[in-house]
Amino acid sequence: MTPSAFHSMAASSPTTVPTRPVAPAAATLPAEHPLRTGATADSSLLVEYRGGRDSQGRPARPQRRPVWFMRQAGRSLPEYRELREGTAMLDACLDPAMASEITLQPVRRHDVDAAIFFSDIVVPLRLAGIDVEIVPDVGPVLAHPVRTRADVEALPTLDDDAFAPVAEAVRRTVAELGSTPLIGFAGAPFTLAAYMVEGRASRDHLGPRTMMHADPETWEALASWAADVSGRFMRAQLMAGASAAQLFDSWAGSVGRADYAAHVQQHSAAALSHVQGLGAPLVHFGTGTSEILDLMKDAGADAVGIDYRLSLAEATRRLGEETPLQGNIDPALLAAGPEALEAHVREVVAAGSSAAGHVVNLGHGVPPSTDPQVLTDLVSLVHRIEDEREA
Repeated sequence: MTPSAFHSMAASSPTTVPTRPVAPAAATLPAEHPLRTGATADSSLLVEYRGGRDSQGRPARPQRRPVWFMRQAGRSLPEYRELREGTAMLDACLDPAMASEITLQPVRRHDVDAAIFFSDIVVPLRLAGIDVEIVPDVGPVLAHPVRTRADVEALPTLDDDAFAPVAEAVRRTVAELGSTPLIGFAGAPFTLAAYMVEGRASRDHLGPRTMMHADPETWEALASWAADVSGRFMRAQLMAGASAAQLFDSWAGSVGRADYAAHVQQHSAAALSHVQGLGAPLVHFGTGTSEILDLMKDAGADAVGIDYRLSLAEATRRLGEETPLQGNIDPALLAAGPEALEAHVREVVAAGSSAAGHVVNLGHGVPPSTDPQVLTDLVSLVHRIEDEREA
């Protein structure tokens, strides 16, 4: 990155919040894309993400209440552990055949209404040539944290050709899914930048939060870089066949509302701008973000994911009935026994009924210790609740 490019990225004031920037370039999904062929266009998932609308914008009802789980493809499945044995996480993500198979495993086992692409938010960093590894029981670890203006100026340029293994994995997966939509994803700029500053996971993310105020120009440039690579990561997945995309902001809950508005929201908006106008619904999810849900929505999302800390009824009150929601079963209830879990699931479904659309999910990811049969039974319960409503 040249110094002039760095200063250009840092030029906007951190107090300016352009919530819906113009997309970088107009594009049309390929003719064979499942949204254009109609294979997934009117799936239950997309009807709910659109707030009870079909692909033509007409009022519609889903064939069944859609449900999928964050981290459904992963360590809770014995077939996943067997397949990944001896393969590092990022190597698995960049092996198209393995990534595709892992993405498909929970769809076969659980009968969920969507696949979530198996990858990781730091994949764009690896593709850019940054020395990053995912260490078991630790998470992403960078060999060289990014903490100064010189560090940001030295960040590499990511070529679109680098996404070839990601696109190939998506194409393989979509060919097997048929009418079941694939959801692409990326890490939100704050979360990605937080890992880059800290060099690994952190409890309070003091590094990036300090940088926002101590060196705001460096923060703006770093967050802009992260927004660009995350947005292009999502775009590569959508162009290859994903029918929706979710921006994950795992650590945005560590930022106060004023700092989010001044230093974070515009970068999430920039990431989402890469995939707006393609006809694929966009979801924005974060943990501990109850006080900034409206700002997350205004960054450009069609639907908002809600973590387990806030009821969906309250989320609807804060965001308005026109906002589709996703969530928000407490992952802790997965191990609490069938009676407690069923009562909780029914409460969640009832609380989500006032929103324009509701996609059932967890309020965070599937814990690795989860019994897979519990998830299979949960999916069946959610679909059965819909049948009861129709009866």
